Amino acid sequence: MVQVKFDKDGLIPCVVQDFITKKVLTVAYMNKESLEITLKEKTTCFWSRSRQKLWRKGETSGNVQHVVRIVSDCDNDALVCEVIKDGPACHLGTDSCFNNIIYNSEQSEFSIDALYGLIQVRKTEKKEGSYTTYLFEKGKEKILKKVGEECTEVVIGAMKDSKEETIFEISDLAYHILVLMVEMGISVDEIKTELASRHVVDKKFKQEVMK
Repeated sequence: MVQVKFDKDGLIPCVVQDFITKKVLTVAYMNKESLEITLKEKTTCFWSRSRQKLWRKGETSGNVQHVVRIVSDCDNDALVCEVIKDGPACHLGTDSCFNNIIYNSEQSEFSIDALYGLIQVRKTEKKEGSYTTYLFEKGKEKILKKVGEECTEVVIGAMKDSKEETIFEISDLAYHILVLMVEMGISVDEIKTELASRHVVDKKFKQEVMK
């Protein structure tokens, strides 16, 4: 095994990355013992600098991170740990700890995952004047009402055969659906997994309702 280099405090920084989406989830630290536990148990274990103790990710929250691969940098003094996670990576309940945009160039690529993460932040960290925060404060009934309204607007735009209006309304609908997903704790990955399990192009699926 590669001999990693710990710093003067016996620690090495570890960037945790989602193996599937490649999104950076968090940055933590490991010491020799926590790295050995991670390698043995195949789930992430870190050293908490604030509490000065070992910290098995998910031991209280259930949001365990299953290790797929660990690589070190060219100097062997930093790690990247690729994981498949069971739940949110951040203690705030967001998918990733990295959601606060400091700079975003015009060339920055938009993604549904990034938008979902920002919506998660608006739910956990209330921002005055934010429409998204307003929806969460009003609750699921208000969010569902907006989803219903936007569905109707999509139909109206399409019936008018207006491509521009339909694009606009579909975008509104997609945003409000993401808000509903965050409200109900449904992740983008869960939707992707559900779609991937179906042959949606050629076959219609209907959920069985248990009575």
